[in-house]
Amino acid sequence: MNGKLHHIELYVDRLAEAREFWGWFLGWLGYELHQEWSDGFSYILEDTYIVFVRVAEKHRGLPYHRCRPGINHLAFHVDARSDVDRLTAELRTKGVTILYEDRHPFAGGEEHYAVYFEDPFRMKVEVVAETQDSIRHPQTSDEL
Repeated sequence: MNGKLHHIELYVDRLAEAREFWGWFLGWLGYELHQEWSDGFSYILEDTYIVFVRVAEKHRGLPYHRCRPGINHLAFHVDARSDVDRLTAELRTKGVTILYEDRHPFAGGEEHYAVYFEDPFRMKVEVVAETQDSIRHPQTSDEL
């Protein structure tokens, strides 16, 4: 048994917008398009994949909010601080909201070099540079 994450499935109500944003971002991280069908798509990196599915009409209407019960955010590794810096510049160019701008890139603490931002549906995404201390848990989500 290894416990490694197999996949994540996210429901979205604007599939084309999700594909544009997440396709760019996951491609930037090295993911490749894995599957595509009329109501969804997935991207894969090694043996972990992320699936995006158009939510059924009967379940639309209640907007996502990361502070409600459920998933708060997704966090991804990058190799170096320069990767975080390069991504941050590209996100700004695309007009993506950078969270905790006043504390960037140390919003998670002095040894936690990361960028936090929102996808088009306001899901928080974190990209953290690998350092010896990045394995520790950053500040709690209540603080961020």
